[in-house]
This record gives sequence, structure tokens and C-alpha cells, in this order.
Amino acid sequence: MNAARTRRTEPPVKRYIPGLDGLRALSVIAVIAYHLNLKGAEGGFLGVGIFFVLSGYLITDQIGMEWRRDGKLNLRRFWIRRMRRLLPAMASMLALSALWLAIMDPTRLQGLKGGILSSLFYVYNWWLLYHRVSYFESFGPPSPIGHLWSLAVEEQFYLAWPILLAIGFKLARYRGRLLLWILAGAAASASAMALIYTPGTDPSRVYYGTDTRAFALLIGAALAVACPSWKWSGKVSSRARGLLDLTGLLGLILLMILIFRTDKQDGWLYRGGFLYLSAISAAVVAVLAHPASRLGKVMGCKPLRWIGVRSYGLYIWHYPVIVLSNPGAKTEGVGFLRVMLQLAVIFLLASLSYRYVEEPARRGRFGVKKTALLLLLMIPIYGAVHLIEPEPEANAPADNAVWAPIEQPKPGQGGGKIQSGEGITAIGDSVLLDAAPFLEERLPGMVVDGKVGRQMNQARGVIDELRERGKLGDRIVIELGTNGPFNAKTLRSLLDSLSDRSVYLVNTRVPKEWQDSVNKTISEVAGEFGNATIIDWYAASEGKDEYFYRDGVHLNPEGAEYYASMLAEALRDTGG
Repeated sequence: MNAARTRRTEPPVKRYIPGLDGLRALSVIAVIAYHLNLKGAEGGFLGVGIFFVLSGYLITDQIGMEWRRDGKLNLRRFWIRRMRRLLPAMASMLALSALWLAIMDPTRLQGLKGGILSSLFYVYNWWLLYHRVSYFESFGPPSPIGHLWSLAVEEQFYLAWPILLAIGFKLARYRGRLLLWILAGAAASASAMALIYTPGTDPSRVYYGTDTRAFALLIGAALAVACPSWKWSGKVSSRARGLLDLTGLLGLILLMILIFRTDKQDGWLYRGGFLYLSAISAAVVAVLAHPASRLGKVMGCKPLRWIGVRSYGLYIWHYPVIVLSNPGAKTEGVGFLRVMLQLAVIFLLASLSYRYVEEPARRGRFGVKKTALLLLLMIPIYGAVHLIEPEPEANAPADNAVWAPIEQPKPGQGGGKIQSGEGITAIGDSVLLDAAPFLEERLPGMVVDGKVGRQMNQARGVIDELRERGKLGDRIVIELGTNGPFNAKTLRSLLDSLSDRSVYLVNTRVPKEWQDSVNKTISEVAGEFGNATIIDWYAASEGKDEYFYRDGVHLNPEGAEYYASMLAEALRDTGG
């Protein structure tokens, strides 16, 4: 009797869970593959959602263990541990990235100062939203610290959650009540994402927002409250063990399917999709954390464990390495050798960071003074940048800019033959806007309706509005697909509405993973309609990097003139 009571009141003991390091490894690999624009990893950005669930689980489990052992929570000690774990590595990356840019490209560093400062205070996600920086439609050159938005979300959670959880421990007499409160918070956050999201528009507001992403962290927290890691026993029946492993395996398969097949513009993601991802992730975490799980031992194998232990460093360093080592205007994508070299540098920096920064800081050997020294290194770097004041590239889009307009051409600058544009209507995005002045010069009377960030699913509304205003011509040029993919059903519906007109579909060149999908859909659907003609911009722009700004998408004046010439010739050759 006394022995049983002693066992029940034993203080909880923290245990290492290698299977969770394996899940970390898969998540960070997915994110890296996504940022490398590798085919088959279109949904790699979902790895961040898995990280959120893991973080919510581990932090809540740690807090619950301390509360059970001590009857209170030492907030100061908790926040200092978080600072030691996160800040030194991030400060090292920021200092080295700033130094690199100060030497190689001071202009870009000038545009990053606000982002770096907001990152250090872990409010970068809100800084991005305030400055209307899109996660999905930013063609660049991208910011080398753009990935730090997720760390801002996590750190804001680490700041508020211990206080809220301590209040919950005091007010909720039963664990079930606390669990319901947490799940209610998760439901409110997921509902906010669904309600704020507007289909057909840039989803960055709900993607970056702490309020609209908190549900993933809270679902992980709910799992830790419902099933604390220190309460589980490894003694289960063989049938229960089999069911446990089967559940975890199915969950991992579903996560892989989502990573391989999800597109970031899919509306269902923001109306339950991310919530679905979080629920599956929580189920997988529960299985891997269970001491009886054989799947946990497999996922905790040495290679995955090595990557998982260094996953924070890999996440911190991968994006600046990719961004700062990619060429400027590279319309043909990134080659195999470049990817291999980038991966080698990423893993090297993460290993060095783990050994010389993260571990010493975590064990208290790095110290606040060394972290402060890293941050102070940025002061002379910024000072040097202000002294240099280099001339920016003329008319080039700035960091994170979606689009920058070109200068209006002087009369006669467009060159080539002038023909009437009466009866021609062009509908497109920022690429069409680049060429609009040259088109209007070569095809006087043509109606050009371009808008930054426009998607194919918005074209029907534009056509209906132009028709009502009497500005819809007999020959319609559609240039869309730069900002994301669309399905064949959307394009068929659009062409059905234009069955009484000649339609010219301009395919796309964009160094993004949806380029081939867009061009394939245009090719397949156009063949079904006798009134549809393809204008092959993809082929016409091959090998002409000099026509593009550094993002490989938007056109400089020479490229815009060439684009307008191509469209004009295509329209002339097809008659009408």
C-alpha cells in the first residue's frame, strides 16, 4: 500500500524521446526541399506546421513536469532557457548574413535593417504583415531572413503560454477542464484563419499571423496535457503495440502525401487543411513519444536523430545560404550541382552552430556577453552601409517587392511595326504591366488590364466587368499563371465564357515550382477549344536572362519591349 502511494507521488522524470528527433528531421528536410524549389516538395512548407505542433507539445510537457514536481513555475528560469536555446544561433546567423551583404551587396542590407531588428525582438511576422510583404508572391530578390517569421510566432507563444498555463493549472481542478479550454482556444484560432482568409487573394495575413497559427501550438499543448510523456508506461499488450505502430505509420504516410501533393495556394488549407495537418501531426507525436512504440525506435535511428538534433541550426541557416548563393536572373531554375553545394554548406554551418554556439549556450557556457557581442557586431556593419550608399539597380524590384513598374517609353522607343489594337483586350498580372507601355505604343487602341498578384481564378470577374463597361474586345489575351497554379476546370470555365471570341493564352516563365503545371494545363485545355491559341512566352524567353530583373520573372525595359513585340507579332500572324 505504502509502496503504491510512493510510486504515485514520485516526481516526474524527463526522458529523451529519439523518435521526435526523427520527426524533426523529416520536417526540416521538407522545408529545405521546398525552399530549394525541388519538384515533389511543393508542400514542404507544411514542415513548419509540424514543428509548431512539436513545440507546443514539448514546451507544455516540460512546464507540466515542473509544475507537478515543484508546485509552481519559475518563469525567469524558463525564459532564460528559451533565450539561451534560440537567440545565440539566430544572432550568429544574422551577424554573418549582415556581414556578407555589407561586403557583397550593401543595398540589400539597407532594406533588411527593419527586418533584422524585428527578428531580434521576435515580432518579425507582424513586421512583414505591416509592410505587406507576401510569403507566396514575393519574387525577389527574397530576403535571406524571410524564414524567421515562424520563430517569431513560437517565441511569442513561449512568452505568453507559461503564464496562461500556470493560471490554467490553478483554476482548473480537473485536467479534462484544462484540456477543453486549450482545445477551445485552438478552435478559435483555426476559425479565425478560416474567416479572415479570402479565396483568390494572397493568404499571407493568415499564414503569418500569430492569432491564426496558434492552433497548431495549442493542439500540441493539448496533447501534452492529455498524455504527459512521463505518465506513459512501456508495458502494453502486443495487440496495443501493433495498433500504436499502425496509427503512427498511417499518420506519417498522410503527412508525406500532404508534403508531396499540397500547393500553398490551395484554399482548403486555410479552411481546415492546416487544422487537419496539426491533428495528424499530434497523432504521430503521440505514437513516437510512447515508450512502447517500435516506430519511435525506427524514427530515432542515428541518421535521422543526427539531423533532428541539429534541426534548429539547419532551419536557421538553410534559407540565407539558399538565397545568398542563388544567381540573380535565373530563368532555367537551379542546377543539381548548385543544390548539392548549397546542402553541403547548410549542413556544415548547422554542425558548427550546434557545436560552438547552441550547445555551449544551452549548457550555460556561451553566456549573455557573447550573445551581446554578436549583436554589437551589426552596429559597425550598419554604419559602413550608410557610408557606402551604393546606387541601386535602375528600376529593379527591391527586396520582397512583388513588382516595380518600369519607366514609360519615349515616343518611338518601342520600335517595330505599329498596327491597330482596336478590339484587343489583354488581361494579366505584373508581367503584363511591365510590357503595357510598349504594347499600347505598338497596338494603339488596345485595352490592357493588368494587376499585381492577379490569379487565374480572378479573370472571370475581370472579364464580366469589362463586358459590362463595353471594353471587352473580340480578341482576348490572357496572361496569368505567374503568381500560382490553377486547375483545368477554372480555365475551361473561363474559355466557355469566351466562346464567342478569339482567345490567346500566354504561358509562363517563372522560377517557381508551379511553372510546369501552369504551362501543362494551358496546353491541354487550349487543345479542347477551337477559338484558343497559345502564345509561347516560355519558349520565346528561353536563354534570355538579360531581359529579366534578378527575380527571373519581371521584365526590365529591354525585356518588356521584347515581350510586347512577341505579343504583337503573334496577334498579327493569327489574323483577326
